[in-house]
Order: sequence, then structure tokens, then C-alpha cells
Amino acid sequence: MADTATYRTIWRWHFYAGLFVLPFVLLLSVSGAIYLFKPQIDRWEERDYRGLSPEGAVSADRQLEAVKTAFPDGSFNHYRLPERPGDAAMVQMTLPDGAPAEIYVSPQGQVLGTLDPAQRISNTISRFHGSLMLGDWGDRLVELAASWTVVMILSGLYLWWPRPFRAAGTLWPRRSLKGRALMKDLHRVIGFWLAGSVLVMLASGLPWAGAWGSAFKWARGELGLIEGPQDWKIGAEKPVAHDHGAMAHTSPPRPQAPAESLRLSAFVARAEAERMAFPVLVLPPHAPQRFGPPTGEVWTVKSEAQNRPLMRTVTFDPQTGEEVSRSTFADKHPIDRAINVGIAWHEGALFGLANQIMGLIIALALIALSVLGVLMWLKRRPTGKLAAPPRGGRLPRELIAVVAVLAILLPLFGVSLVAILLAEKAGAVLARR
Repeated sequence: MADTATYRTIWRWHFYAGLFVLPFVLLLSVSGAIYLFKPQIDRWEERDYRGLSPEGAVSADRQLEAVKTAFPDGSFNHYRLPERPGDAAMVQMTLPDGAPAEIYVSPQGQVLGTLDPAQRISNTISRFHGSLMLGDWGDRLVELAASWTVVMILSGLYLWWPRPFRAAGTLWPRRSLKGRALMKDLHRVIGFWLAGSVLVMLASGLPWAGAWGSAFKWARGELGLIEGPQDWKIGAEKPVAHDHGAMAHTSPPRPQAPAESLRLSAFVARAEAERMAFPVLVLPPHAPQRFGPPTGEVWTVKSEAQNRPLMRTVTFDPQTGEEVSRSTFADKHPIDRAINVGIAWHEGALFGLANQIMGLIIALALIALSVLGVLMWLKRRPTGKLAAPPRGGRLPRELIAVVAVLAILLPLFGVSLVAILLAEKAGAVLARR
């Protein structure tokens, strides 16, 4: 049988980790479950601009002219191809106040309406999921909670390990049990089957986190590990396209396509021929992009599909329309490819509806696991007391080494762990006085 003192110590850390992360697990599970269905939410939000009559359709040039007439002081950022025949095209403009606007124009060239990208449902849910709408402080709080969730899962697996092994109560719950004993079985079994998926989910979210993501960005760029801009945001920072617009008051006007350039419709035709995954954007020279610097002296056609392995970028000479460069997912560094696959899986986009359903099941199971943990605690604790597990002894060297590695890999966990240990030490010293 495992050392009782060690078991109690790990149980105590599992309890305190669960107590801290529970509110965050519930909030992030609910918001994450909603964000999984971003494509469906976006289509619903654009419902008035989809499924229109394709009869009498005009060129992309005429559609852009209609938008410029309606917004004469706006700056053209990109044209999004319709997803299906009869859908409106979307033209993104930077308005005089620096804010980007999505302007929808019918196949016949009529401006139908606008959406503020920052206020879209999916973008609002994304900001809440990443930073609880609290900016950088919220981002750090979410990362700290995610780090302690890793500790909670690993300590839970240690507590789950059967001593001795019995399949019933370990791999499936014993149906003969009732009350707290049944809840304990359900908590153990659900936690075991869920652990691997949640660890992958947490790891795939780390590149977005402020502290971890910033450290990786530094290593990626300053150490020369990977060339080229990364195509995901970090922490609570805004996408580059929005930052570009926000600087419109202090920066000189962005140059438009040269006068001798082919018109938009020529590059829309090339985009259609590429048969890229939706959304497909056509960007003029010097246009801002979501990630990385503005486009150069070329027209750019790109897919910004959530299923990131489908992303592709092709650039064209403005005067001749000839292809200048081509970049696919296979051209990325293996590290970037691995991170982008993880992000696509995290967002439920890697393999369509099945990925969304899998993510939803994980989120619901996490909620159930959290609720079971609270119910077990409430049934066990005396009224008015915290009823934390009793103190144990020192951890074996092997487990101390595991904790040290986690503290290095998860810097916010490491900092918080040192703070907790110092506070506990100070409390013990004061108690002896």
C-alpha cells in the first residue's frame, strides 16, 4: 500500500487546487463549449446576408465601389468571398475613428448592413474565455487556474491509482453504491477517462497564455528557432488588424494599390480558382493582417480557416496578376504546425462536427466532475468548517522532481507555489511563537 503520509499530502494539494480552480473550470467550460460552435454562431449572426438571390450579380469591383460610396472616408482592408452563391460579400474597412467595420454587400452591389468585429458573439466569447474580460490581469488569472488544473489532474491520477487493482470503481462505477460512495466512484472514473483529453486541451491553450505564450514567442523569435510571424494571438492582446486601425490617428495614411494595378475583380477570380477553405480573403497591397505585418507590394489571397491545416496564402503581382509566392501549412516549421493543429483541435475545428461534439462532451464532463467534487466535500465537511485533508509528510524525491519540472514548465504555477510555501512556512513560525 502507498505511503499514508504521501497520500495525505497529495490529497491535500488536490483539495486546495480543486477549491481554487473550480470557479474557473465552470466558467471556461461553459464559454469554451459555446465557442466550439463559432462557425454556426457566425452564420446565424450573418443570417440576413446569406441565401440571397444571385440573379443580376455584379462584379467585385462594383461591390467595392458601392461600399466606398457608402463609406467614402474608410480605408479598404480586405474583401471576403461569399461562402455560397447568393451570399453577400464582406468588405472590411477601417473607419475614420480607427475602428474596423465589416460591411456586407449583396450580389447586386447593394450595401445591406455592417457588423462590428469586436462585438461579434464569437469574439466576445473568445475574449471572455481567454481573459474573463479583465484584460492582462484576467489573462494571468486564467493561466494560473489552468496551471493548477494540471496539478489537480496529476494529483487526481495519483489518488485514483487502485491499491489493489479492481476494475469496478476504477474503470467504471459500482452500481450497488449510493450516496457519497457512489459520487466518489463517479468522480474517480470520470476523472480517469477525462484526464488525458483535458491535459491535451490545456497544453493546446498554452500558446495563447500571456506568460507562457510570451516566453515561447521570445524563444521562437529571439533565439531564431522559427522564422516568420506566428499566426495566433497571445494573452489579451488585440489582433494586429485592430491595432492598425487604432493607430490611424497618429500614423500616415496607408497607401492603396498603385494606379496601374489590376482591379479587385481580377484577384477575386484568382481566389475563386484556388478553391480555398472559407473564409477566403483578398487583400490589397499594404493591407493590415490579423497576424504579422501588413501585406507588401502585392495582392494577397489567403484562407483563414479555423481548421488551420487548410490555411493557404498566395500573392500576386499587382500589374500583371502573375503569382509571386505561395505558402501552405506544410511550409511552416514543425513546431508551428504542431501548435496550429492543437489550436484547431482546441477550437473544435480540426475534424468538423465530430470535433465539436468531442469538445462539448469534455466540457460537460468537466462540469460534472467539478459538481461531484463540491457535493462530496459538502457531505464530508462539518458545518462551518473547511475540512481540508490532514497534513501529510514530505514528498518522495521522485514526486518533488515532478513538481519542480511542472514549476519550470508552468511559470505562474511555480511562482504561486513558492508564494504558498513561504506563506505556510511563515504561518508555522508564527504559530510556534
